[in-house]
Amino acid sequence: MTERLLQFIWQFQYFNKGELQTTARETIQIKFPGQYNTNQGPDFSDAQVKIGNTTWAGTIELHIKTSDWKRHHHQLDKNYNNVILHVVWEDDEEHNEIPVLQLNGRVSKILLDRYEELMNAEFFIPCEKNIAVVKDITWRSWKDRLLAERLLRKAALVETQLSQNNYHWEETFWWMLARNFGIKVNADAFEAIAKSIPINVLAKHKNQIHQLEALLLGQAGLLKEKFADDYPQLLQREYKFLQAKYKLNLIHHPIHFLRMRPGNFPTIRLAQLAMLITTSTHLFSKIKDTASLKDVKTWLDATANDYWHYHYRFDELTAFKKKHLGVAMIDNIIINTVAPVLFAYGNYHREEKYKSKALKWLEETAAETNSITKGFQLIGAEHKNAFDSQALIELRNEYCVKKRCLDCAIGNSLLRQVDK
Repeated sequence: MTERLLQFIWQFQYFNKGELQTTARETIQIKFPGQYNTNQGPDFSDAQVKIGNTTWAGTIELHIKTSDWKRHHHQLDKNYNNVILHVVWEDDEEHNEIPVLQLNGRVSKILLDRYEELMNAEFFIPCEKNIAVVKDITWRSWKDRLLAERLLRKAALVETQLSQNNYHWEETFWWMLARNFGIKVNADAFEAIAKSIPINVLAKHKNQIHQLEALLLGQAGLLKEKFADDYPQLLQREYKFLQAKYKLNLIHHPIHFLRMRPGNFPTIRLAQLAMLITTSTHLFSKIKDTASLKDVKTWLDATANDYWHYHYRFDELTAFKKKHLGVAMIDNIIINTVAPVLFAYGNYHREEKYKSKALKWLEETAAETNSITKGFQLIGAEHKNAFDSQALIELRNEYCVKKRCLDCAIGNSLLRQVDK
């Protein structure tokens, strides 16, 4: 037994309520078990119970053992002065001032066994052997909640960025867009590059692609070598001038090339990012104001300049291949930058239309393919679009890995079924 499981049992009243009595042999009738409290203080608030002939209203505290009350020093905490019932798994004390209800012996062994099974499971997700019996309506409503939680968590990260630039939404979008271009391996470095170059500086040079590339590649530390090609030599000269003009400081994050596809090399991604700047003035404002995801995809469809059609790295000639951003990368940007920032904007300004648009665009975007979505696919969990895949990623990372089955609608559903 754990305290969280005991809270779950009390919250949903998953125990035999016949002939309930306190440990002092007074009859108990539960009129309302209370609201589960995740903040400081007793576990449940606004509860109502009838003990003997008297109906009490107040809070309820739960512990594994009655003695935990004193061990947690609740007798010294005024937040616990209004506790009307102490619910425990095992009563190990006598002469209690607060009425005590012991639940040991009143809870289904099947429920306890299933919970233990979930906690000890070493599968992809704890409940994968039983997940097929969960109703579709439970899945649908839980995915809605999971995605909302994920976007609210990302909105908090967006607000952290906003607090660093005086709530400049375009600059924040630029920072997050650059981070996205870096994919996981170079995400921190690309974000640092974006933060090292003010957006108004980029705007001044938006019509000069070689100057934008010089700024981005130079800040990344990729223009330090002695090059044979004319183009990187040109970028070196431009960067030397621009660095001095704007007093730019190099970032202190390493840039990685190893163990990635050439199309994701930081040189290519920075060149594409530079091209995107040339074609997208006030990009977040445009995204915010359009109703069409197709427009957004068109704006994001950047192709690096001609030099990169024959190169992945400076001075290394390759066969011709246009270095356009690609459908998968555009979808990735919509999922990880466009939708979260748009949702955060709606959340911050309390305008539901932007939050709704973010959700709608995720529904219109292809589902992600990664180890998590593949794992859910193998056990039969449907994910048709990015709305679904983002919800499933949240489920795996925030609930399954952490064994938060009692807080999960799927785990809750399975435990309810065995309790019947």
